Amino acid sequence: MTIDLNELSTRELDALITKAKKRKTTLKKRKPAASVRARLRAAAKAEGYTIDELFGATSVASKAGKAGKSTKGRKLGKVAPKYRNPANKSETWTGRGKPPRWMAPLLEKGKKPEDFLIEKPTATKPARKKAARRKKVAKKKAAK
Repeated sequence: MTIDLNELSTRELDALITKAKKRKTTLKKRKPAASVRARLRAAAKAEGYTIDELFGATSVASKAGKAGKSTKGRKLGKVAPKYRNPANKSETWTGRGKPPRWMAPLLEKGKKPEDFLIEKPTATKPARKKAARRKKVAKKKAAK
């Protein structure tokens, strides 16, 4: 939430400051989340439960552990390039993340990303399909 302070009157600014100070004192009075989390775990354990049993596997406590599926800090598999710069064939882009710098001015001129697609050879696909069909037929004959 962003507030444009330039648009607010003096009265509105005073009200905002008062509200912010109240919120700040409320937050200061709260105990740290880690200590509250530890007390909750201890209370659940004393009764014979785990946090996951009480709140489900998606609870904050389980997210802090190994249950999270974040990709931060680990590498994902490499992806073949999907787009190529027509002016410089060595510049390619996989289509992931921000578009490359070479593509922005071309898009502004009215080009479309589809114009930069790298053509893939289609001759190998039918051959693969035929080979797969032959294998299926051979398996059926062998099963009889």
